[in-house]
Amino acid sequence: MASSNVVVFIPAGGEGKRFRPLTYYIPKSMIPIGKSERPVLEFIILWVSRWGLRDFVISVGYKWRQIVNYFGDGSRFNVNIKYVADKSPYSNTGGGLARAFDLRLLDSYDDVLVWYGDIVAPLNVESLLSHHASGSDVTLVLASAYKVPVGVAEVVDGSVVRLEEKPTLNIRATVGILVFKVSSLKRAVRGLGLGCDFDIMGDLIPAMIKGGMNVKAYIYDGPWHDIGSIERYEKINHEVLEEILNIEDSSLSYVYL
Repeated sequence: MASSNVVVFIPAGGEGKRFRPLTYYIPKSMIPIGKSERPVLEFIILWVSRWGLRDFVISVGYKWRQIVNYFGDGSRFNVNIKYVADKSPYSNTGGGLARAFDLRLLDSYDDVLVWYGDIVAPLNVESLLSHHASGSDVTLVLASAYKVPVGVAEVVDGSVVRLEEKPTLNIRATVGILVFKVSSLKRAVRGLGLGCDFDIMGDLIPAMIKGGMNVKAYIYDGPWHDIGSIERYEKINHEVLEEILNIEDSSLSYVYL
């Protein structure tokens, strides 16, 4: 099982503009998925806690009360949840991390597993943490390949000579899951001039690379779902999602259909 000295940080405060009109009424991380129609965030918590991780910090903002009302302190899911709400001057995914530091919510941990609130993947968390423990400041989970959601054309002298619909490219795509050494993260957040409004993937990681910190890759070959837009949501096979995550749906055990 994974080390108990790891805290899980889930950014779940975005407005989910690509999910409108659904997110006019509920936050993106509460969108129901799977046969059991549970929130995305619940699937993440159930999967990660399976690896022995019990302490969660969830960064909330847009319609945050729905998340807090549903998950509470986490005891219903056999975990411990604390929440960091957006508050000026803190903003964006990195701002949530910065505020968690200032509230001293990460001080007692060695590592923080960041798992974006719209990513579902049956990733071996124990393997990831073991890989990270070999000396990196941060370990990024990267997909071994990426299926482009649109057709790709090859053009020669203005003419299309080849067209491939939604090809799988041999590129290392970021999945939205990463592990920081807490001491390294604190040094980066406070020492690289990022302030309180920055993006984890777009600002923090490039700054750590530029600053000479050890950013390691963890190549992941399994399936993953980025539930970041209506288009991606509609392509999910909800009938097999529980099977992929090996999560038993016991919610209907008392309902006769």
